[in-house]
Amino acid sequence: MIDFHCHLDLYPDPHAVARECVSRNLYVLSVTNTPSAWRGSANLAPAGSRIRTALGLHPQIAAQRKGELPLFRELLGGVRYVGEIGLDGTPEYGSSWADQVRVFSEILQMCADAGGRVLSIHSRGAASDVLAQLDGYRRAGTPVLHWFSGTQRELTRAIDMGCWFSVGPAMLAGAKGRALAARMPRDRVLPESDGPFARLDGRPAVPWDVDATLRSLGDIWVEPIDEVRERLLGNLRHLVE
Repeated sequence: MIDFHCHLDLYPDPHAVARECVSRNLYVLSVTNTPSAWRGSANLAPAGSRIRTALGLHPQIAAQRKGELPLFRELLGGVRYVGEIGLDGTPEYGSSWADQVRVFSEILQMCADAGGRVLSIHSRGAASDVLAQLDGYRRAGTPVLHWFSGTQRELTRAIDMGCWFSVGPAMLAGAKGRALAARMPRDRVLPESDGPFARLDGRPAVPWDVDATLRSLGDIWVEPIDEVRERLLGNLRHLVE
């Protein structure tokens, strides 16, 4: 199955989690929070595995790590996936807003100059601003909005712009998340865990918890779980082909 947004390098024992992903034949997008973490994270993926490592610079640490933008540019040519990037509009990160916007816009411009990438994007408390930035950099690639939590109007705008969405058990545990997922185009949805930050049953989520995502989507879409699984696998093939 698929986990399209997981912080593999941030588990207490990332090698053990990576080995389990390989044994289960999971397709995992391992996102990173800083460019300097990319090489170490990429080394967690054994040769021939279905683990892919994305190059990221998380908005919550944009102010502290903006100096890594040159390294981001240096590494970008060798990666297909970019994430976690985006904006965080919650009050806790208000003081870094100007740095967040600068970092996000520069990364989008880099991606556009590089011919486009698949982008895993954080938009908590900032959906409208994220969409405005994406609208200004249409050539940056395919945006996949991770754990989207905006309004229904913002969701409509994202859909109209061609955005994709990754959803996980924690998001789908609440009424708002389920309502949003119900309106997302089914051919532009992928499962995620957001582990180890997201929690499930009081513990950090792991990539194989995406089975819970399949069950939730089956309930929301009123589809058998086997059909949901095939749909999501088809979505992944369409995105990465």
